[in-house]
Amino acid sequence: MLSDRRQRVLAALIEEYVARALPVGSRTLTERYALGVSPATVRNELSALEEEGYISQPHTSAGRVPTDFGYRTFVDGLIADGLVAAGDEYRRTVAELRSCATELDGLMERTSAALARMTDCLSIVLAPSVLSLSIRQITLVSLTDTSVLLVLVTEDAQVLNRHMEFTAPISPDDLSLVQRYLNQVLTGATLAELEGGLQSALRQSLADPLVRAVLDEVVACLRQGQQSAAHQHAHRVGMRGLMAQPEFSRSAALLPLVQVLEDDTVLMRILGDASSADMPTVTIGRENRAEGLEGVSVVASRYGRGESAGVVAVIGPTRMDYSRVINAVRVASSALGDDPDGGADVSPPGSDQAQ
Repeated sequence: MLSDRRQRVLAALIEEYVARALPVGSRTLTERYALGVSPATVRNELSALEEEGYISQPHTSAGRVPTDFGYRTFVDGLIADGLVAAGDEYRRTVAELRSCATELDGLMERTSAALARMTDCLSIVLAPSVLSLSIRQITLVSLTDTSVLLVLVTEDAQVLNRHMEFTAPISPDDLSLVQRYLNQVLTGATLAELEGGLQSALRQSLADPLVRAVLDEVVACLRQGQQSAAHQHAHRVGMRGLMAQPEFSRSAALLPLVQVLEDDTVLMRILGDASSADMPTVTIGRENRAEGLEGVSVVASRYGRGESAGVVAVIGPTRMDYSRVINAVRVASSALGDDPDGGADVSPPGSDQAQ
């Protein structure tokens, strides 16, 4: 637990680093921030913060920069102190966005563009249909003795199919039994439910290898449909702003990030937590599970409820203005959802609030 003075020094260092993207020295903090302590005390506090892992020194003669742990402590402090809150300006923005769009697609496009402008980062808005992919009907068509076509219809009328090959002949009667059983247990099930444990539970309870094989293909079919939906219905705006950040000025640093963000499978994975959380989430640097995102933070929030839920997110450098970005995401979530007052509190992954 940091002392109040050490918290003030850490907050000042992060504020300075966010503004200038340069390592911060004790003299800068003393001259620019009213910390109420001597330069020697600031130096001592910086040394202590470095020893405890909140900041690091890139080079021996350089100033300090925040670590992921330092950012996490800072963000948790913002939330705990109630410094993240939507004001009148944000409520006006919500009203303006809603008044300018007559359908969800137009509102998503406008909201994504506004979010990119407010944050100078990459904004992503996922349509509800991307997250609520669920099964309406499963059909198994026998093509030959060892070849089967799986046809899956989703609740939003997508038609997906997979071609299955078997080493041994499969009788039409067996296929009919499998089709009837899977329709009984899977109709209405979502991909999130299957990946969240339903598929594993069913596999453990099923002895028939044919049913297991078809179940695995059903899940693969839904994943294929979700990737396709994400590609068509994910509104991405602000890549230019992200590229303009000092951290990504070199192509060697930018290219891996771009490759990750263009992969719809990865996109769904990094936004998956937000889609199932009741409160917005903040993941910082190495907290992101996807390789290649160690240098960015993701602030994301669900909008809407149930099958009408989508996700809005901002992806930017770990050196982002967290208060500003969190508030902007709250605005976007409110504009797209049904909360006119700015949404719920924000919770970091693993915090008590998120339980």
